[in-house]
Amino acid sequence: MAGIKIVVVGVGNCASSLIQGLHYYKDQGADTAIGLMHWDLGGYKPSDIEVAAAFDIDRRKVGLDVSEAMFAPPNCTTVFFPHVPKSGVTVHMGRVLDGLSDHMRDYDERHTFVPADSPEPSRAEVVDLIRESGAEVMLNYLPVGSEEATRFYMGCALEAGVAVVNCIPVFVASDPVWARRFEDKRLPLIGDDVKSQLGATITHRILTDLFRKRGVKLERTYQLNTGGNTDFLNMLNRGRLQSKKKSKTEAVQSVTAEQLDEENIHIGPSDYVAWQKDNKVCFIRMEGRLFGDVPMNLELRLSVEDSPNSAGVTIDAVRCCKLALERGQGGVLHGPSSYFMKRPPRQQDDGEAYHQTEAFIQEGVAKAPAGALRILAAD
Repeated sequence: MAGIKIVVVGVGNCASSLIQGLHYYKDQGADTAIGLMHWDLGGYKPSDIEVAAAFDIDRRKVGLDVSEAMFAPPNCTTVFFPHVPKSGVTVHMGRVLDGLSDHMRDYDERHTFVPADSPEPSRAEVVDLIRESGAEVMLNYLPVGSEEATRFYMGCALEAGVAVVNCIPVFVASDPVWARRFEDKRLPLIGDDVKSQLGATITHRILTDLFRKRGVKLERTYQLNTGGNTDFLNMLNRGRLQSKKKSKTEAVQSVTAEQLDEENIHIGPSDYVAWQKDNKVCFIRMEGRLFGDVPMNLELRLSVEDSPNSAGVTIDAVRCCKLALERGQGGVLHGPSSYFMKRPPRQQDDGEAYHQTEAFIQEGVAKAPAGALRILAAD
């Protein structure tokens, strides 16, 4: 089978973890590979994915081979496969637009982006580079709040004829206008805002669903997160957080027995702690009432390496897009979007989303028993 060529927009920590993983699993088999939801997904192994093109705006990455750029500052994720071979793919200068928050210019270069002096490409130039690379799937790894930059690259993807996995909380798949544009072009789309393999959101959702199924009334809850990567530094600008908070809050609200009042639910990034680097620490508290109207509470602390946690999901999303391309299926892939993403067009129970995704992988048609789905409109 032919491989899967991808174009990476933003060679940051998440891209670094994903690319390391493509090589880490290359010499392993299904019986030895740890940390994958699927070793073989529709006939494709992790090593079948290769980077064909990449864009970034940092002068320490632009012009370098991807194998070098992925380890350049300010990237700070765990290096679990340090000897990534030369790819022959050079990181191209991208468009800055709103991809760099002004406040990040005030921080030490070790922790923030350093814009390159290279001329920014036109849309036509970006489209040509994608087409010439032979890429089939675009990964959007831009910083949170990059609304204008995301629209630019989504337009490029449509013109170049590539599928998209939108890993960030800028709403594309959950925007009916964008969804229709991808459907009209018969290009698969998975989004929005990747739900990490075992992260704060999926853990909070499962616990919330557990309360509902066990008859415990959830009265109030919070989720607080700290981290030291550029994602958390970027999110110190609260003006860029609106879509992120909406994405994370809706992911939890969608599985509650009844919607919590806004004052009783707080979910979102909390603070930047430089020495944590790519380690993300999550604090969850849930207060409720059980049998006899007796109060109870739950507190949880979760510590994970943020970017490998994301890559563990993205690696499957890419392969699902490839299957859809082979089947001539365009538009939002609803099963995979609901399972892999925090803010899909249709919010549903993770169990049902899982079964729909497995059905999509096996047959290309996501079906579930009548009445089994608990779907809530995202808007």
